[in-house]
This record gives sequence, structure tokens and C-alpha cells, in this order.
Amino acid sequence: MKRLIPSRLVALCALLLNVGAAFAVDFVSVAESTAILYDAPSLKAKKLFVVNRYMPFEQVVTLDNWVKVRDRSGGLYWLEKRALSNKRYVFALEPLVDVRSEADFGAARVFQVRQQVVLEYLENTGTGWVKVRHSDGDAGYVRGTEVWGE
Repeated sequence: MKRLIPSRLVALCALLLNVGAAFAVDFVSVAESTAILYDAPSLKAKKLFVVNRYMPFEQVVTLDNWVKVRDRSGGLYWLEKRALSNKRYVFALEPLVDVRSEADFGAARVFQVRQQVVLEYLENTGTGWVKVRHSDGDAGYVRGTEVWGE
């Protein structure tokens, strides 16, 4: 009996690691100047909102030419697949977000952005910080908790 426990434990750990990978979140962004959010995957469905280029969404389901997406508030919508890009963007959640030169609170502030300003996602540092770039070319690090789309 004692010999089976380690193998069962190994199998359980492997299963749990695979489950974690299955819950990886895919983000997409609006590639066109504007896109329409629908309540169903059809051009005949009810049009709900118009969103601007670079708006990040969590990709939930892909169905033919449609993608079901979730916004930061948890709302679910349908977008035409052609209007989306896999290029990642995030937007600021706080009234003012400091973008720092390094992934550290003590690092110099490179610039600030206001709430809902979109930044290009460059990488996740794995330390709670995200490397981003502003549309003017300046780059730096923000806390992952201060942006959405990460």
C-alpha cells in the first residue's frame, strides 16, 4: 500500500498541473478602427455597443467567424473574428497609473496614464509586473493589478 501512494500522488499532481494549463486565459484586441458587439453570433443579432481599436477582451469561445468575448466587467458579447487581433493590449484601471523604468515600486516613473488609456502588452515579468509600451513609443512596467487585459 505504501508503494502506491507516491505513484498516486505523482498522478494527482500531473492532473492538477494539466487542469491549470486548461484554464489559461487568451486575450484578443480589436484590430479595426471600431467594432460592433452583438448579443449573438450573427449580423442579424442585436447590436449592443461599438468599441474602439485596441480594446482588450478575454476570448471565451470561437465559433466559425465569430468570437465570444468577456470584458473587464464580466459582460459577454460576440464579435466578428475578422475585427480581432491576437496582438495584446491592456488598459489602465486606476485614475492614474505610474509606468516605471523597472519592475519595482522604487524605480523611476517614466510616465503616467489615465484610466482606460490603452497600452501595448509586451511581456509578463512573472513578478506581478507587466512590461508595456505607450503609443508614443515610451515603454516601462506597470503592476498587473493596475491594468486589465493581462
